[in-house]
Amino acid sequence: MEMHGIDWEDAFANAAYIDGGADYTDRWAREAEEFRRTANAELDISYGPAPRERFDLFLPATEPKGLALFVHGGYWVSFDKSSWSHLANGALSSGWAVALPSYTLAPDARIHEITQAIGRAVTAAAGRVQGPIRLAGHSAGGHLVSRMVCEDTPLDAATANRISRVVSISGLHDLRPLQLHSMNGLLKLDPKEAASESAALLSPRPDIGIIAWVGARERPEFLRQSALIAEAWGRKGAGTNLIADPDRHHFDVVDGLTDPDHPLTRAFVGP
Repeated sequence: MEMHGIDWEDAFANAAYIDGGADYTDRWAREAEEFRRTANAELDISYGPAPRERFDLFLPATEPKGLALFVHGGYWVSFDKSSWSHLANGALSSGWAVALPSYTLAPDARIHEITQAIGRAVTAAAGRVQGPIRLAGHSAGGHLVSRMVCEDTPLDAATANRISRVVSISGLHDLRPLQLHSMNGLLKLDPKEAASESAALLSPRPDIGIIAWVGARERPEFLRQSALIAEAWGRKGAGTNLIADPDRHHFDVVDGLTDPDHPLTRAFVGP
């Protein structure tokens, strides 16, 4: 793969182009911890043998309408579920049970192994909550939830058939350029895995679509990635919707999930 004049280090850089970008990590952790203090939750539920294969499940006051599961980002190399608990509030306040999994990070796991782990997380959470399943994920998490509804999904048919909506928020759907980024020293992507894990190059399951939600102020590569899967899956007959959220960048584009009335939450768990 050739560079074609693109600086791929810069293309995937976010914090350098966001005012106060370095402050977001602490803010997320603080808001998540505050949310957990009062939420009705079961924490650190095991879904697999690895130490990080755990999920938190937040439960509404009434019988859940279904399961809403959010997968965090961090380029498959950073973060865990503990920084994102507050993002459950919108769906939880709308009557949905909300699961947030952690997963083994690179280089301890390859991306195809992380995909399989999220499949286990979805299956385990689905076993605890009846009804439809909605999936959302941010950045690398957008990649992972998109992979759950590809034809080669790691999910069994009964679980996959319950998924009624997927929202990929600033998702990564073409992993081939990441081979040219320094983070590939951790990801260890080769051409075969980069292609087989790129949802935009794969076919979606029948009767499932995707909402590709991206901040209108994001880096051009993230705008491209969202537009790519919307177009590629649309050409294969899937229902797709591309939404550029005005004035949002890569770090605050997920904030809408905290508000039950925000359009992002409505896209995730609304009618």
